[in-house]
Amino acid sequence: MATEATTTKFHNSDFRAVPPPPDYLPEITVAPHDGLHFWQFMFAGSIAGCVEHMAMFPVDTVKTHMQALGSCPITSVGVRHALRSVLKSDGLPGLYRGIGAMGLGAGPAHAVYFSVYEVCKKYFSGGDPNNSAAHAVSGVFATVASDAVFTPLDMVKQRLQLGNGTAYRGVLDCVKKVLKEEGFGAFYASYRTTVLMNAPFTAVHFATYEAAKRGLIEISPEIANDERVMVHATAGALAGASAAVVTTPLDVVKTQLQCQGVCGCDRFKSTAIRDVTKTIVQKDGYKCLMRGWIPRILFHAPAAAICWSTYEAAKSFFQELNACTESGTIT
Repeated sequence: MATEATTTKFHNSDFRAVPPPPDYLPEITVAPHDGLHFWQFMFAGSIAGCVEHMAMFPVDTVKTHMQALGSCPITSVGVRHALRSVLKSDGLPGLYRGIGAMGLGAGPAHAVYFSVYEVCKKYFSGGDPNNSAAHAVSGVFATVASDAVFTPLDMVKQRLQLGNGTAYRGVLDCVKKVLKEEGFGAFYASYRTTVLMNAPFTAVHFATYEAAKRGLIEISPEIANDERVMVHATAGALAGASAAVVTTPLDVVKTQLQCQGVCGCDRFKSTAIRDVTKTIVQKDGYKCLMRGWIPRILFHAPAAAICWSTYEAAKSFFQELNACTESGTIT
């Protein structure tokens, strides 16, 4: 009887929910996972990677020339001088030499990159969309996987960027000559350096992006949906610029390893990061390790903005498609 009385007392049907005050704004929450299929993450990432790298390829070419010690015909490490030398030597097409290798590698690599990131983010976040550590760790896993796909074609791309058409006639010719003269290992000579560079790069990048995106949405929640592309682009640009500065020294080492022996570049007896760094410092000093940091920022800030906005737009498309499919609108 006491139990029944207590139950009746605390379940009075006359109780009504108190409405929120007029100026009440609900707490902003972000879904811990976007609910897309694995292939949809891969497709969205592939599109984003191709758009990003194709759009910013000329800047990447200038950066490669600046970072390659002894590369011809560059005699200055300044952005303006490097750009002028490339144009004078090869004309406008020189800025796009190697873009075929980039096109072949960027799509598959970014498909792996973003799909692994999304899967790991769902696993490590534990349902908490604000877990920056989970975003950073997921980014590291993503870059280890994607670099295994992209490193060989990135090496081909950089060698083609440095050459003036005499060393290699194209992607296939470069692959054949490297296999014949240097062996398969040459394609992965910089893999260890690339991973050690991209692991902190991606950790900083993803953590900064997620935090910046969340902060921008919280500042103006009422217009977040209307200006979604601007939010993703701004957060991506901040993330790309921050990560680019931090990892420039390792990018210089990576370029040296991938371009060794091409167009006058040094060859290294050891591919160990410490040995290559020591050789670079002995030749040109510590300042050489920051060579190309300006074009890296000029590349990664807009590239990340383009990449994230394209990726998020593709994800939104698939979310709407899945919603229509589940509701029966699409058969």
